[in-house]
Amino acid sequence: MEKTKIIARVQEIKAELSQGNPFGEKVLLVAATKTQSAERINNAIEGGVDAVAENKPQEFRDKNELLLPCARHFIGHLQTNKIKYLIGKVELYHSCDRDELIEALAKQSLSRGIVSNILLQINIGDEETKGGYAYEQAKDVFARVSQMDGLCVKGFMAMLPDSDDEDMLRALTRKMRSLFDWAKTQSAAVEYLSMGMSGDYKLCVEEGSNVIRVGSTIFGARNYTI
Repeated sequence: MEKTKIIARVQEIKAELSQGNPFGEKVLLVAATKTQSAERINNAIEGGVDAVAENKPQEFRDKNELLLPCARHFIGHLQTNKIKYLIGKVELYHSCDRDELIEALAKQSLSRGIVSNILLQINIGDEETKGGYAYEQAKDVFARVSQMDGLCVKGFMAMLPDSDDEDMLRALTRKMRSLFDWAKTQSAAVEYLSMGMSGDYKLCVEEGSNVIRVGSTIFGARNYTI
């Protein structure tokens, strides 16, 4: 029964997203799989998610070989000494939030002879509790990181503040979309604006996100005892 529920939830969200966003782009559904068992993640893969994404490198390491074929993303805060668990196995890093991490990822990618696809994390709400580059820094960081060997900047990731002020949230998402549209004029590699989680993905898609990171809407409330 649980498998049926997970598959049904995935298919419901995929149906919602089937028309794409207002900019005519397909919207990717990334399952946020923190604390979920390999069996439940495989249910989501069977349901048709576009990618699965862990928050913690050790969880990625422990589950990766148990999962069905599906794109692997990483969406959590990443310490440089944990890159070794992910390098060469992750298709897209969403949370590149500081120079130290980006430089370490570039170095390890070069040493492996690979190119790692990354998103630059932007702290769009200017929140002290969240990582990421300030919006005002974003263009300079994009220009600089785009020149680094071993990396390919595919776009941006942002997390909206936890707020009921819909006008404010829409204004922030529009700023991110504007930044994304600018970046597309600078590089043909840019294709992803990762913005929107279970609580706000509909608003984000309406304002131009084309990647959403959904956990509890697929899997139900998270079990933190695992």
